[in-house]
Amino acid sequence: MNNWNLDAFVENVNLVAIAGHIRPDGDCIGSCMALYHYIKDNYPTVDVKVYLEEISSKFFYIKDADSVIMHEVPADVSPDLFISIDCGDKERLGFAAILLDRAKNSLNIDHHISNTKFAKENWVRPDAAAACEILCDIFKEECIGYDTAVALYTGIIHDSGVLKYSNTTKNTLNAAGMLITKGIPFTDIINDSFYQKTYLQNQILGRALLESVMFYDGKCIFTAISKKDMEFYGVTSADLDGIVNQLLITEGVEVAIFLYELDMQQYKVSLRSNKYIDVSKIAQRFSGGGHVRAAGCTMNGRVHDIINSLSGEIANQMTVKE
Repeated sequence: MNNWNLDAFVENVNLVAIAGHIRPDGDCIGSCMALYHYIKDNYPTVDVKVYLEEISSKFFYIKDADSVIMHEVPADVSPDLFISIDCGDKERLGFAAILLDRAKNSLNIDHHISNTKFAKENWVRPDAAAACEILCDIFKEECIGYDTAVALYTGIIHDSGVLKYSNTTKNTLNAAGMLITKGIPFTDIINDSFYQKTYLQNQILGRALLESVMFYDGKCIFTAISKKDMEFYGVTSADLDGIVNQLLITEGVEVAIFLYELDMQQYKVSLRSNKYIDVSKIAQRFSGGGHVRAAGCTMNGRVHDIINSLSGEIANQMTVKE
C-alpha cells in the first residue's frame, strides 16, 4: 500500500479544482464528488470546484452532484492545485484540461494501466478496481463522512460491476465493507444507479441486442448504434451505459464490442473481455486506453471497417492464447 499523503497537497492552498474524464461514468463521478466532499469536510478553508461534462440524473442522489459540477472553465480561474481523478491522459480531461496548464501544482490519481502520468505528481495504481478504491486507501477512515462514503461506494460498484468483475480484490471488498459501516443505503445505490433503466434505455438496449452480431465462432460479439437511432429513440450517450456489459454476458463470448456514433462515421468504441484478451492493448493501438478487461477508444470509418480493424488485434491475442 502506498503512503500517499493528501494533506501535503491540500493544506495551505486556497483553490482546488477537480476534474475527471470526458463522458463521465459512475467511478469518475463518484471519485470527483467523493474528493469534493472529503475536502469540504476536512479542509473547511479550502475552496473546491468540480469540472465535468453533463452527468446522468441517476447520480443526483450523491449530494450536490446536481448543483456544484461546472461544465465550463471561467477565464479567470487559476487553481492552486488541480487534481485529475480517474483519467488516463490529459486529452481525456476535455474542456477541463486548461486547468492543468493554469494550476500552480497538479496531482493525478488514477487506476488506468495506460495512464500517461501527465501531472506534476502521479498516484497511479492499476491494481485497483476503481479510482474510488484508491481514494478509500488515501483518505483517513475516521474522516470519511456519509456523503463522501455514498460517492465512494458508487464508484467502486460501477467499476467493479457490483463486485463481480475480475478486477475485484480483497482490498476492493474491504473498502466496500468499510463504506457500508458509514450507514450508506448500499442496496439503493446499486439498484438505482447500476441496474435501474428507464423505458427508453430499455428500448435502445433491446435495439442494440437485436442487431448484435457474433463472430470468431461465437467468441466475439458487437453491435452499433447510429446517431439516427439515438435521435429516433430520444436518448443520449448517458443512456447507453450497460449495453457492452450486457453483450459480454452472452454465453461463450470472450470479447464484446459496442460502438455508438459521435459524428459522421466517427464512433466511440467500448471493449470488454471476460478472461484472457487484454482489451487495453487493443484500445491503445487506436489511441485509446483503459483496463485489461475494460477499455475504449474513438475510431473513424464505417462500422464494419472498424470491426475488421479491431478483429485483427483480437485475433493476434487469440493466436497467442491458442
